Amino acid sequence: MGFFDKLKKGLAKTRESLTGKIEKLVLGYADIDDDLLDELEETLIMADVGVKTTEKLMQAVRQGIKQKKINSPDDLKPFLEQTIRDMLVSGTDEVRLAAQGPTVMLVIGVNGVGKTTTIGKLSAYYRGQGKKVMLAAADTFRAAAIDQLEIWGQRTGAEVIRHEEGSDPAAVAYDAVLAAKARGVDILFVDTAGRLQTKSNLMEELKKINRVIQREIPEAPHETLLVLDATTGQNAISQADLFSQAAPISGVVLTKLDGTAKGGVVIGIKAELSMPVKWIGVGEAVDDLRPFVAADFAKALFEK
Repeated sequence: MGFFDKLKKGLAKTRESLTGKIEKLVLGYADIDDDLLDELEETLIMADVGVKTTEKLMQAVRQGIKQKKINSPDDLKPFLEQTIRDMLVSGTDEVRLAAQGPTVMLVIGVNGVGKTTTIGKLSAYYRGQGKKVMLAAADTFRAAAIDQLEIWGQRTGAEVIRHEEGSDPAAVAYDAVLAAKARGVDILFVDTAGRLQTKSNLMEELKKINRVIQREIPEAPHETLLVLDATTGQNAISQADLFSQAAPISGVVLTKLDGTAKGGVVIGIKAELSMPVKWIGVGEAVDDLRPFVAADFAKALFEK
């Protein structure tokens, strides 16, 4: 099964909760009236598109009715499909790589979203492209996180830089950057702790990590990737909002899209927060994490 087919299969629940419900909804109406628009609004909110994004979409629908682009209930689905597609493809979702020397990718996110596993899968992806990859275990607050990263390093053939549990995360990041430069590494992934509840501590820690990395590579980190769990729906959007106050996020990695009806959260992240979605995960296998292609996602969301 190719990745597009996996994506399509993974989005089946989301497709049913969004496009399937819109289809059923329009069948019950001969004309566009306030009841239909109210139900449409409810359908969008229930699909975890997000309240602000739903407001934007409903505004576009009302504008479309006024401009005679929507003349009957049957016109609603194709109109929404095009509007959502435009939202998804706005901006660039390409991953930024260093012109020369190591590309440093800082990976952040709350504990439990699959951050370390995501780094492992990203490592496997770039190793498959022939890149030399290094992993830095800067989540030093959990011994399990350090051990888990070690396992992924062995599995993907990536060297892991680690210190003892409880040591300074910035010191790990610094040692890793020095090692990456000395050993001709192409991509360095830096794992970090995900304690969002102590936001000010987290902010200071991330700033310190950024400072020590920039001492050696001024333009790094080239990517600060926020890992979010799609199954948490709207909570993922509030996490993204909170983390963006703690760190300059360059892109989002959305995991577990295959296990949820809340895949509409991708639209919310793009439309509400204007954050690029860089990677999506649609399964447990190592190669089920791939770069996000907006046009493919929109196609998989609306195609049966």
